[in-house]
Amino acid sequence: MEQLKHECGVAMVRLLKPLEYYHNKYGSWMYGLNKLYLLMEKQHNRGQEGAGLACVKLEAHTGEEYMFRERAMGTGAITEIFDAVYRNFKDISPQELNDPLYAKSRLPFAGELYLGHLRYSTTGKSGISYIHPFLRRNNWRAKNLALCGNFNLTNVDTIFEEITSIGQHPRKYSDTYIMLEQMGHRLDREIERLYQQYEKEGLRGMDITHAIEEHVDLSNMLRKCSPQWDGGYVICGLTGSGEAFSVRDPWGIRPAFYYADDEIVVLASERPVIQTVMNVQLDDVKELDPGQALLVNKKGEWRTATIMEPKERKACSFERIYFSRGSDADIYKERKSLGHNLVGSILKAVNYDLKHTVFSFIPNTAEVAYYGMLEGVNEYLNHRKMERISQAQELSADELKDILSMSVRTEKVAIKDIKLRTFIAEGNTRNDLAAHVYDITYGSLNPNEDNLVVIDDSIVRGTTLRQSIIGILDRLHPKKIVVVSSSPQVRYPDYYGIDMSKMKEFIAFRAAIELLRERGMENLIMETYTKAKEQQQKTDGVLVNYVKDIYAPFTNEEISAKIAEILTPKGTRAAVEIVYQDIEGLHASCPNHKGDWYFSGDYPTPGGTRLVNQAYINYIEGEI
Repeated sequence: MEQLKHECGVAMVRLLKPLEYYHNKYGSWMYGLNKLYLLMEKQHNRGQEGAGLACVKLEAHTGEEYMFRERAMGTGAITEIFDAVYRNFKDISPQELNDPLYAKSRLPFAGELYLGHLRYSTTGKSGISYIHPFLRRNNWRAKNLALCGNFNLTNVDTIFEEITSIGQHPRKYSDTYIMLEQMGHRLDREIERLYQQYEKEGLRGMDITHAIEEHVDLSNMLRKCSPQWDGGYVICGLTGSGEAFSVRDPWGIRPAFYYADDEIVVLASERPVIQTVMNVQLDDVKELDPGQALLVNKKGEWRTATIMEPKERKACSFERIYFSRGSDADIYKERKSLGHNLVGSILKAVNYDLKHTVFSFIPNTAEVAYYGMLEGVNEYLNHRKMERISQAQELSADELKDILSMSVRTEKVAIKDIKLRTFIAEGNTRNDLAAHVYDITYGSLNPNEDNLVVIDDSIVRGTTLRQSIIGILDRLHPKKIVVVSSSPQVRYPDYYGIDMSKMKEFIAFRAAIELLRERGMENLIMETYTKAKEQQQKTDGVLVNYVKDIYAPFTNEEISAKIAEILTPKGTRAAVEIVYQDIEGLHASCPNHKGDWYFSGDYPTPGGTRLVNQAYINYIEGEI
């Protein structure tokens, strides 16, 4: 499996009781901080470029800090930021450290609100200044804002123009920072509206401050800002006065789940993470609906509110295939179903010769789909056995033994051996090192007799197949190698949080272009470019994904065959075939996650369609 980067993971914790409550019941006032650590650590797969956390203390006195943040870069960022937090406590006495009242009044990060983020960059921008949470500071507590998110917006330019048109001057051009300034401006306006209201009612000084903090409603801010966001997102935030929120895009592209009881409210990007950390059942964890926000006010009262009317649900199917943890009950079933659905195509590829076929998988994320594939093959074999038994009038002992001995042959053929540091090498040296990312189990096949079927969760660029997997598997001397993808052909870029943006990176696109050239249909390449170019110059009307035209002349099987041809290394002795899931099989397996734009080209938002046409334009202009 080629590693795909995807943005990102979020975690939010809101304690609903005083710190001394948790100290008395659970033995530590750090209960909330520790829960945040676990929520982040169990989502470390969602971001390994950096991590950050923010904390808000509710009962700080004037002149004392009440909002804290820690950030770090690299794969060890979670450990680094929590080590930095705990270093704040190393010089205090055990008695003080175990005193929740002392902690609440004197110690940093001893608060009731926590926000955590794990980052994968999909925009090419990196560095500590791009690590979430972002902070917007102000002398008014209610105007302080900490923000993080799992998102990608397709229309950052439009939002930038909107906030600059009202006089703002953002210091950075990044989607998170621009969103921070946009929301910060609307938060300012909301606070100022309340200020004028309470001033008219005769309140003065701190009485106005307290009234504002007790009645501010962040749903007003979200309803003003969110209609301008084109993309997939889960945005989380805290204010300095103690408000917390999380809002999900109206298409439900990016995931969010929450749990609440009378002690705590938590939110995370994945359901089983909350189940494990809070030790609760599946039904106790709720999914944040598309267009919905989870809101917690300063008093600790929580509610959900519809911020935007939900659109046609387009929850990201790649979350189910690959990104999210397979320990989720539904995801586990769905991944098994993806493998099961492919059995008919696999049997056809090996000419139904199961006696001479070995089944395996590419470690490690395809393992669950592999189990589903085996179940399907076993069902086929059981059907065959019943057929032979029912059709025979009388069976000898040897014949019966032969029928009952029919079984699926399984082996762990491929082993991911080491993470090679190929970045230090160049050219042929790099390719040679890459060829050894996987090792094989020698003796697991009968040379020159057996077919080998290996399942992977996706084939996007095909680099690992070409440079490593096919070549190393061929050393076992199989008669045929059938590489199975539990997901369909990835044909289009993603603009809602996955690191797939350039057309030439997709092996399916490269195969279609080669087929067009081979069959004398090059004119379609430039005709598509012209249509895409003309559309980009229009500011109104329905947008069309013209890149679909590149694939239209060919069947899925024709493109798969060309992909196999491109990815088979020179000198490979075995025949190589690639079998892909079809989109119908994907939807049957993941019925509640119909977001398939990277497979189908059907983008849920106008911004996605505009950007895929631009990606094609960039490809052609880069080739000319």
